[in-house]
Amino acid sequence: MYEGETEDIIKAQNKSEEALARIIEANSGLIWSAVQRFSGRGHAMDDLYQIGCIGLIKAIQRFDTSYNVRISTYAVPYIIGEIKRFIRDDGPIKISRSIKELATKINEIQRQHINKTGEEMKITELAESLNVTKEEIVVALDANRKPESIDEELYNETGGETKISKISTNKDETGNIINKLCIQELINELNDREKRIIILRYYKGKTQSEVAEKLGITQVQVSRIEKKILLDMRRKIS
Repeated sequence: MYEGETEDIIKAQNKSEEALARIIEANSGLIWSAVQRFSGRGHAMDDLYQIGCIGLIKAIQRFDTSYNVRISTYAVPYIIGEIKRFIRDDGPIKISRSIKELATKINEIQRQHINKTGEEMKITELAESLNVTKEEIVVALDANRKPESIDEELYNETGGETKISKISTNKDETGNIINKLCIQELINELNDREKRIIILRYYKGKTQSEVAEKLGITQVQVSRIEKKILLDMRRKIS
C-alpha cells in the first residue's frame, strides 16, 4: 500500500480525477499482470489494459476503506471480469434466442444421456442428434455458461464464504489470486456431477471409492471422469 492510498481512494470516490489517476498508476503492474492472461485472443494488449483500468475504477467505487485488504487485492476480480466481459461482448458471435434455445436442448439431452450411461455425449454426437453443426454446439455451450460473481458462495458445506471474503488480509497475493480465480472459473464450467466429483476429491479429500459410493456409480467411472476433467483443465490453462 503506497502512502496516502486510503486517502486517495476516498477522494477518488468523491470524483477526484487526480486521486483516481494516482491509484491507477500505482496499480498499473497489477492491471498488466491480468491483461497477460488474455494474450493471444486477437485483442491489442493496450486495449485490454484500458478495459482493465475500467475494472479497477469499478473496484475503487465499490471499495470499503474499512476492509483490511489492499485495493490492489480487492480489485483483481473486477479487472479480470471487465476484460472477460469485453472479450465476450466484442466477439464476432452474438448470443441470439435460437442459440439459447439450442443450449437448453443440449442440457436436456446431456442430462438424459448421463442418467442413462453415466457419460457425457461428445460434441459430434450432440451435433448429429440435434441436426446442427459442431460449431453451433460449441457456441451454444459457451453462451450457456453462468456469469461469475465475486460475491458467489464458494464450495463450503457450512456456507458463508465468498470469493472476496477468501482474499488474504495478510499480504498481497495477486498472482495466487489470479490463479485461484482461473481454477474457480474452470470448475464453474463443469456440469453438476463433475463439480461434485472435483469438490469431493480435492476440497473434501475423499477417495475415488468414497466418491463413487456417494454418487451411486463405480470407482472406474469416477476415475475416468476425473481424468477427463483434469486433462481438460490443463489444456485450457496451458
